[in-house]
Amino acid sequence: MERSLTDSPAVLKGVGPKKVTALNKLGINTIEELLTYYPFRYEDLTVKKLAEVTDGEKIVLKGTVATPPVVSHFGRAKNRLNFSLLVEHDLLRVTFFNQGYLAKKLSVGQEVAIYGKYDQRRQSLTAMKLILQEQEDFAGVYRASKEITAKTIKEIVAQAYENYQDLLFDIVPVSLRERFKLEERKVMIHNMHFPETLNQGKLARRSAIFEEFFKFQLKIQLLKKRQKKGQGLVIAYDNQKLKEFIQHLPFELTGAQKRVVNEICHDLHSDVHMNRLLQGDVGSGKTIVAALAMYAAVTAGFQTVLMAPTEILAQQHAQKLAELFENFSEVNVALLTSSTNRSQKAKATLLEHLKAGEINVLIGTHAVIQDNVAFKNLGLIITDEQHRFGVGQRKALRNKGENPDTLAMTATPIPRTLAITTYGEMDVSIIDELPRGRQKIKTSWLKKKQFKQALDFIAKQLKDGSQAYVISPLIAESEALDLQNATEIYEQLTEHFGPTYQVGLLHGQMKAEQKDEIMAAFKAKKIDLLVSTTVIEVGVDVPNATVMVILDADRFGLAQLHQLRGRVGRGNKQSYCLLVADPKSEYGIKRMQTMVETTDGFVIAQKDLELRGPGDVLGKKQSGLPDFKIGDPVSDFNILQAAQVEVARILNDPDFSQKQENAGIMRYLNQETTNLASLD
Repeated sequence: MERSLTDSPAVLKGVGPKKVTALNKLGINTIEELLTYYPFRYEDLTVKKLAEVTDGEKIVLKGTVATPPVVSHFGRAKNRLNFSLLVEHDLLRVTFFNQGYLAKKLSVGQEVAIYGKYDQRRQSLTAMKLILQEQEDFAGVYRASKEITAKTIKEIVAQAYENYQDLLFDIVPVSLRERFKLEERKVMIHNMHFPETLNQGKLARRSAIFEEFFKFQLKIQLLKKRQKKGQGLVIAYDNQKLKEFIQHLPFELTGAQKRVVNEICHDLHSDVHMNRLLQGDVGSGKTIVAALAMYAAVTAGFQTVLMAPTEILAQQHAQKLAELFENFSEVNVALLTSSTNRSQKAKATLLEHLKAGEINVLIGTHAVIQDNVAFKNLGLIITDEQHRFGVGQRKALRNKGENPDTLAMTATPIPRTLAITTYGEMDVSIIDELPRGRQKIKTSWLKKKQFKQALDFIAKQLKDGSQAYVISPLIAESEALDLQNATEIYEQLTEHFGPTYQVGLLHGQMKAEQKDEIMAAFKAKKIDLLVSTTVIEVGVDVPNATVMVILDADRFGLAQLHQLRGRVGRGNKQSYCLLVADPKSEYGIKRMQTMVETTDGFVIAQKDLELRGPGDVLGKKQSGLPDFKIGDPVSDFNILQAAQVEVARILNDPDFSQKQENAGIMRYLNQETTNLASLD
């Protein structure tokens, strides 16, 4: 029978249906996946001398059982095994928890080795493992489950390696392995599972991390190349009209905006499909850039659509774009959301005009991807806060046209670390400059007992004609709790500031028309102080608001705090953000300190990444963040970046597929053809 690395582990001796099911639950379905199911850490099992050991260290000590082992019971079905161990000339008290069965294997005078945590003050060892015979000095620790132990996994891996090692081939070219001092694949896999020294394990791990990032970059960069090869639309916009539109703007574009507009326009005009991410900090002017891209497409006879994650944001975009295009008769803007088009007749009319091409700028929520929404000639898609939409939703929108160009916008600055992984298949444009006249928001951190100072400061700003937000904390993933909390704060502040100043309340359980009324009243200065939940987090734009107070700020993530702070500082007045919090953890304290120290979204995003890790920052399901087995894009960023650079160099070589040292790459990509197709 012909062997293959795609064989099921069931072909191995002693691996029956139960073990196969247990392995499958761990994500191990093939021999290849079994061999690359690496230990997540190593235990140093070399026997130490007591004089070499430091307090709290996990070590192996060898000695003689000096007293009979005694098992005592406590709690519900829990036990403790105690005995004394003579190590050299010292007597140590050894404790095993919930391993009372080991008492039968121990007797006075017996020589044993024990792995555990040493307590110098108590002269004791909290034991984890009893070692009765010789074994390797460095043992890999595998993530196991109730159905299968780490020891069993290791035995199965050893058998798989013995039977299949001859089928392993190198994916990373030899020239790279030599330059970066990496091991060949067969040696790497062996030493990941069965290292003889700790250094051997470390070298294997470094090689495995590079290989994992290298394989990821091969797939993502090939996908990017393939998307560009596919015939994109040539949007031959009217450059003169675009220049006239820019001249009509009531302000001058920043240097960063001009650079980004040029990048987007170059993509629009070429026959290469645009798949671009537009990053810009809060208030950096992404909407204007989007408007210019949309107008360019309209001058070429195409329709455009902008999809936003919330109704408030969609309405705000529609209003702003309608104002910008007011004097340009060839642009017809329409808004489509689930609640703004309640009249079936009005909605049907809108959809007819859209299908006929009479509406050429459509703004909406996910309502724009419904089956009955049809375009005549869709050329450009813009998604705002892209990570808030699923892959399926974005694909459904792309299917509304014939390979339309796509521009994704995000006000969540993404560190380069995550941009390489999460958005590796996209070109990235960055607006790294705030509009002229904008002042940095002054941020302060107050303890709860200082809340009266925050109220006095709000009163001073209101007296000067400004407006303020007070954000109630997110106590739980429950809008009912948020509502109760926000209402309580609203009542307190109404009593404190009324009747001199008008206090409003905004929360997620309100109907869309209620939210609209309150936001309209706030913009019109009929409300001076707005108490809100995080429903105002993204995009709300009231230039006269100068104070943002965030209660229990330590309950929010850094990215969310930065977004909330960005609701002020949108005019020419000096603005302020007051964080009210008594954080209990070091993590909470660092978040507050970071917010006070910087207003740079990219610095905050990098700090957030370091504190929380990539999965927590974006959310793996939303962001499409790859689930690496061994590499960490944050701590191993240098390796990730090296892999990206080397893959780009290899793929840009027109003769790369003909070179002998790239044979492993070609073989790997042939195997991954199906997986590559699923990435589209």
